[in-house]
Amino acid sequence: MAGTAVGIDIGGTGIKGALVDLASGDLLTDRIKLPTPKGGKPDAILATTVELMNQLQGLDPDAPVGVCFPAVVKHGVTLSAANISKKWIGLHAEELFETALGRDITFANDADAAGYAEASFGAARGVDGVAIMTTLGTGIGTAILHNGVLVPNAELGHLEIDGHDIETRASNAARERDGLSWSEWAERLQKFYRALEVYLSPDLFIVGGGISKQHSQFLPLLQLTTPIVPAVHRNNAGILGAAALAVRTIPPLN
Repeated sequence: MAGTAVGIDIGGTGIKGALVDLASGDLLTDRIKLPTPKGGKPDAILATTVELMNQLQGLDPDAPVGVCFPAVVKHGVTLSAANISKKWIGLHAEELFETALGRDITFANDADAAGYAEASFGAARGVDGVAIMTTLGTGIGTAILHNGVLVPNAELGHLEIDGHDIETRASNAARERDGLSWSEWAERLQKFYRALEVYLSPDLFIVGGGISKQHSQFLPLLQLTTPIVPAVHRNNAGILGAAALAVRTIPPLN
């Protein structure tokens, strides 16, 4: 992987972007962050994304652009919507962004982008076998990588465990909502990661999300066969992964 690309990470609270050096994973411009418009409706998010691109000065007009988004993305269509307007569901979102930005883009799920960032520049780089990225936040996002190749749209945070959608019990939001101690939360995480071991026999777990800054408080409490490590890239993971996906040499995601 070589050259540069723009990565844009659209989230429920902020839209971030920068130009990325694809050899090193370094940001070559300041990271621009704009608030996600209240309600997260399509027209407003598209307009904010255009504004962000305009603030990234000195870009090559032919620079590849990757955009990651909090939804299941299949053939450029958003099939779900997390912390944004439900009006995104069923939209040909990739086409909408391409029209708004006036250029071709690569469009992907945000957890997939974060996982691909770790495979390209972080904890999963050079890992043989199956690596599973998990982001612990408002929900639980997941990405599956096999020898660095992304298997898109793995919604493993919605596995039913003990009669519950597991992200409603084991996300960081659930920890805060239920006032759980680290050990109590680890008991819930244990069930989640153990189920993934049984189903997928992974070679590595990577834990991202803002709470991963405090990984020493809970990761050592987990009793797993699979190694589990914190993500290297946190706030920049979506940007890096979206940029890397824009120039991937493997077959298209969808």
